Amino acid sequence: MRLRRAPMTPLRVVSLAAAALIGLAAGSAPLAGLARPQVPAEDRYDSYQGVLPSCADPAVVERIQSRFQAREAEFWKSGLEIVGLAQVREIGFRTDGLDLIPRRYCVAEAEMNNRSVREVSYTIDEDLGIIGWGFDVEWCVAGLDRNYTYAPDCKIARP
Repeated sequence: MRLRRAPMTPLRVVSLAAAALIGLAAGSAPLAGLARPQVPAEDRYDSYQGVLPSCADPAVVERIQSRFQAREAEFWKSGLEIVGLAQVREIGFRTDGLDLIPRRYCVAEAEMNNRSVREVSYTIDEDLGIIGWGFDVEWCVAGLDRNYTYAPDCKIARP
């Protein structure tokens, strides 16, 4: 036996709106129960430490360079490589909140093998490496985000 939903008539819409207003007037806050608890990541049962490598750490730079080169060679056949990073700076640390996965946000100038310089935005994430161990790096090179993963112009890779 199939149950049929009552049609949304104007009278039903008005009655639902009136019920919502009566609930608000009675002092019940319908959205108050939806807020998530703010428990710092270090205080959880399976806690994070909040310890991440710096933006200029050689392991971070090497990971960006190797993954960029692999992507460009395999998918885009461009031959582009990042030779080095310059003017590396941190632009945020745990800006999403203390209760979420610790992340360090960074920007740098990527010196390419074709002598061009492009801005690279990247995050260093705690415990998001292979099988949840170690750090991971998500990066975006301005002008080379061909799938628009971090569009517009790598803005989504920033805090």
